[in-house]
Amino acid sequence: MSHSPLLNLPGPSRDLLDDIEGAIGAARDFVETFDPELVLVFSPDHYNGFFYRAMPPFCIGIAAQGVGDYGTYHGPLDVAGELAVECARAVLDSDVDVAISAAMDVDHGTVQPLQKLFGDPATTPLIPVFINSVATPLGPIRRARALGTAVGAYLGGLGKRILVVGSGGLSHDPPVPTLATAPPAAMDRIVHGVPMTVEQRQARQTAVMAAAHEFASGQGGLAPLNPEWDRAFLDLVDSNRLAEVDGWDNDWIATEAGNSAHEVRTWVAAFAALATQGHYETGNRFYRAAPDLIAGFAIRTAVST
Repeated sequence: MSHSPLLNLPGPSRDLLDDIEGAIGAARDFVETFDPELVLVFSPDHYNGFFYRAMPPFCIGIAAQGVGDYGTYHGPLDVAGELAVECARAVLDSDVDVAISAAMDVDHGTVQPLQKLFGDPATTPLIPVFINSVATPLGPIRRARALGTAVGAYLGGLGKRILVVGSGGLSHDPPVPTLATAPPAAMDRIVHGVPMTVEQRQARQTAVMAAAHEFASGQGGLAPLNPEWDRAFLDLVDSNRLAEVDGWDNDWIATEAGNSAHEVRTWVAAFAALATQGHYETGNRFYRAAPDLIAGFAIRTAVST
């Protein structure tokens, strides 16, 4: 499923929010019926837990807490630490390099889906897996599929009901600072992880809301959404054609769908994990191009057949 800080901020239309909440409600019913014993979430970060002082392509948290950005949950999460360590070992044994963190900070990209699906994200036994989708240079997207395959092979041997979540927007190009464009204060944050003050967080929220309003009005310099690209990606997911992403070029993804479209890596990893159990079928299918959220917003549920 996609995420957006703007779901928690004033601005999006009631029609849009009702539409998305209805789709999330259907996903929540799916999860409640499945009643998972363990949740593994593949998610990006937006310079709230991972910084350029050391930016791993992948990282598995063996302990984690929500940072509380954009009104999401702040505090410790119920990480299944021993299983997380075992998962990291299994991924490394599968020739996929992954870091571990015994103090992982996760932001709305991880916490928002858990809150939407479970209410209280701190009561869900969890393995958080970070996939860098923002900080360039990025590895090829085929490595995200390899990560998902390695994780899925491990999970398949646990004998548990496991929910795998991929959290990321489809086409979108929000105002995210980069090493080439960040002003000094933002550079301190994205490189050194200097915490933002209350005033800075409020200023960022205001700037994000303003950017969304401008974008929805057809103004500003952000790259447009690409519903055609989004639907093609969702069709690829729905039809069990994940291997096709192995030939995708990073520059092509950014040009076609925006710099933050790389968050589809989380979807690729999640479905690759599921695909280790054989063919799967997607159920709940939702997509909406949402300029008010500066994102192509989508939800899919799926089960192995």
